[in-house]
Amino acid sequence: MDSEIFNQRTDLSELNAAVQQIRENLGQIIVGQQETIDFLIAGLLADGHILLEGVPGVAKTLSAKLVAKSIDASYSRVQFTPDLMPSDVLGTSIFDPRSASFEYRKGPIFGHIVLVDEINRAPAKTQSALFEVMEERQITVDGHTYLMDEPFMVLATQNPIEQEGTYRLPEAQLDRFLFKIEIKYPSLEEETQILMNQHQRKLEDELKAVKAVLSIQQIKTCRALIKALHVEPKLIEYVARITHETRNNKSLYLGASPRASLAIVNSAKAVAAMQGRDFVTPEDIIKVATPVLAHRIMLTPDKEMEGLTTADVVAQIIQKIEIPR
Repeated sequence: MDSEIFNQRTDLSELNAAVQQIRENLGQIIVGQQETIDFLIAGLLADGHILLEGVPGVAKTLSAKLVAKSIDASYSRVQFTPDLMPSDVLGTSIFDPRSASFEYRKGPIFGHIVLVDEINRAPAKTQSALFEVMEERQITVDGHTYLMDEPFMVLATQNPIEQEGTYRLPEAQLDRFLFKIEIKYPSLEEETQILMNQHQRKLEDELKAVKAVLSIQQIKTCRALIKALHVEPKLIEYVARITHETRNNKSLYLGASPRASLAIVNSAKAVAAMQGRDFVTPEDIIKVATPVLAHRIMLTPDKEMEGLTTADVVAQIIQKIEIPR
């Protein structure tokens, strides 16, 4: 695709300035992990939820906390445990003897940015409490519906290694996450820099120094700009082909849903805007395809035994389909 034929129709200067400020905020404390930071920002701009997966100690929770601190919005945290009940997340009705009636007390899910730490430690009953709110931005308690304030974003973390005391997330819930981001170990140079930074300064002081750089209204404005970005029909078809191929791949017994196609388009728009473009390119689609699709598809048992991963299958599918130009 020849991007030169497009003239810039949308002013993205405010959005790009905000993105750069968030990057600098996180870069003050997080060493490396630039791709993770960019996907966190893209998820926020695309109005999606994010699942962060990595071994303990690779700054999953810290990254989520820094994103929340970069926004002038309410933040809450829920530590998922095996004995956590749905009412501990959503809230519950408390009897008030003075009025002889029940009064609803909101739970920690009522926040603009909600960090769900170790999400796979809670059983299915508690996981189900997130289904409605993640998809419809509302909860229903005792027959009453309560709407979430915009923006609403769930940032969840999980450890892929430890299995004791954990529960596999339902496929329907995984499908509600825009991205699943795998956080790797730092390189030798990055880890050396982490140690130097910790040696020279106090982390708590730095966390307090992180200032909000984006208001709620700015997020709403940025999201409206991103929704209006141009996507050529042949790129829409390209996304549909990628998703359709997951449903007809011999390595998979569960393919991606139409929600995945929408997620690819929306997140590709966010990635394009973050690079200062008001149109989507095939490269934007390829960049987001793996974090959007890898957690939504399931390998056949024989391919899983062979050591193949869902990310490998997505890469094979992208290589197989001709890129529109």
